[in-house]
Amino acid sequence: MTLPAGFAVALDRDTSFWSGGRVATGGSPWKVVRLADSARPHLAALRRAGARGLADPSPVGRALARRLLDLGMAHPVPVPRPGPHDVTVVVPAFGRPGELERCLAAVKGLPVIVVDDCSPDPGPLRRAAEAHGARLVRHPRNRGPAAARNTGLRLVETPFAAFVDSDCRPGDGWLDVLVPHFDDPRVAAVAPRVLPDTHVRGGGSALLARYEAARSSLDMGARPALVRPGGRLGFVPTATLLVRVAAVGEDAFDEELRLGEDVDFVWRLGDRGWHVRYEPAAHVTHTGRLRPLDWARRRHEYGTSAADLARRHPGRLAPARPSAWNLAVLALLARGRPGAAAACAGVSAALLTRRLSRLPGGRSLAVALVGKGVVADAAAVGHALRREWWPLGLLALAAAPRSRLARTAAAAMLAPIGLEWLRERPPVDPVRYTLLRLTEDVAYGSGVTAASARARSAAPLRPDVRLPKVPRRSA
Repeated sequence: MTLPAGFAVALDRDTSFWSGGRVATGGSPWKVVRLADSARPHLAALRRAGARGLADPSPVGRALARRLLDLGMAHPVPVPRPGPHDVTVVVPAFGRPGELERCLAAVKGLPVIVVDDCSPDPGPLRRAAEAHGARLVRHPRNRGPAAARNTGLRLVETPFAAFVDSDCRPGDGWLDVLVPHFDDPRVAAVAPRVLPDTHVRGGGSALLARYEAARSSLDMGARPALVRPGGRLGFVPTATLLVRVAAVGEDAFDEELRLGEDVDFVWRLGDRGWHVRYEPAAHVTHTGRLRPLDWARRRHEYGTSAADLARRHPGRLAPARPSAWNLAVLALLARGRPGAAAACAGVSAALLTRRLSRLPGGRSLAVALVGKGVVADAAAVGHALRREWWPLGLLALAAAPRSRLARTAAAAMLAPIGLEWLRERPPVDPVRYTLLRLTEDVAYGSGVTAASARARSAAPLRPDVRLPKVPRRSA
C-alpha cells in the first residue's frame, strides 16, 4: 500500500547506518537491512530532515518511506488536523459514576456509547450518560471489558471508533493528532500517551503518586513507535485507543479474556498485516491506583494474564530471548574470566561476520552487534530475574555479599534501574525508587507464576535461547 502524497516520515532515533548508508540496523523487531543504491540519496535527505520529517515526492523516496515505516525504522510525523472528526467514542463502564462524568465531559462534542457492564447500581451511570447526551447500553450480566467494548463497537456507524475507559480523560486536540495517522492505509489503530493523574485522594500514597508520575504502567513513554511483538514497544493498552472500524471487525476483542485482552487485540491486528502505532503527542489522563495494596494487587493481576496469552500466542511470552553465545560470555564474566569471555565474544563476532559477508562493512558491524547484544541480553536476564524469575532474583540479591555469581546477577537486575533513574530523574530518591521498582516487578512476576501454576504450563517462564541469527532484507 503506497503512502499518500505529502505524508511525512522521520527516522527513528534507534535506526543506525553503516558503510555510508548502505546498511541500516534497527526497527521493530530489530533487524539488519541492506539498502539499494538508488535509495541512498533519498535516505540522505531523510537524515538531514531530522525529527521534523520529510515528505519525499519521488516514487523512490515514497517507496523507501513505505519500507522504513513497515520495518519500524521510521515513524510518521502527523500534521494536526482540526475536527470535526468522524469518530464515535465507546466507553466501557462498571460503577464509578464520578469517573464516568469526568470522562464524558472530556469527550464532549462527539457521539458516545456507554456500555454499562452490569453495574450493581445502574442509576448513577444512567444519569451521567443522560446528562451528557450519550447513548447507554447495559449488559444483563457482567461480561468484562472486552465484551463491553465489542458491544459498543457493534453499534458504531462512523469509520473510526475510540475506546476510552471510564477512568480516562483525553486532552484537548487528541483526535487532531491521532486521526492523521490513518492517512496511511496500513494503520488499524493508534494509541495516545496515557499519563497518570497523580492527585492523591483518600488513602492514597504521596510516594506512589510521585513514582507513578515517572513510571505508570500505562505510560508507554515519550517516543513514537510501531507496536509489534519483539519490538521496543510490544503492546499498547486499550485504556484509550483509536481504531479503524473496517480493520478490527465487530468482535475485535477476545471476550474470554478478562485481562490481557489489549495485548491479544494488538498482536492479532499485527498478525493480519495491520499497523498499530503509538503517538505520544496526544495525551490522555488516567486515574491511577495510589493505595499501596491496590497498586500491588493490580500489578499482580496484570501478570496473571500471561498464561492465557502464552496459550494464544505461543513463544511470544518468553521472559528473555538471549543468544547462547552471549550467555556464554556473561557466564565467563560472572566466573571472573574476562580473557575467556573476550575470546568467546571474538568467536561469536567471527561467525557473525561470515553471516554478514554479503553486506559491506560486515566485520565492524558484527563486532558492534556482538557488543550491543551482550549488554542487551544481560539487561534482559536481569529483567526476568526481577519479574518472571523473581524467586531466583531475590535469592541472588540475598546471596550477593557471598557469591560472585549472585553479585553478577544482582548487577544485571539493579544496573538498568539505576540507569533509568539517572536518565529520567524521577521525583523519588534512588533508594525508594529502586525498592518500588523491585516491588512492582515482583508483584507482576508473582502473577505470572500463579497463572503458570494454575495452567500447568511453564511457557511464560521459559526463556527462548538461540544462536545469533541476523535476517537479511533489502529495501
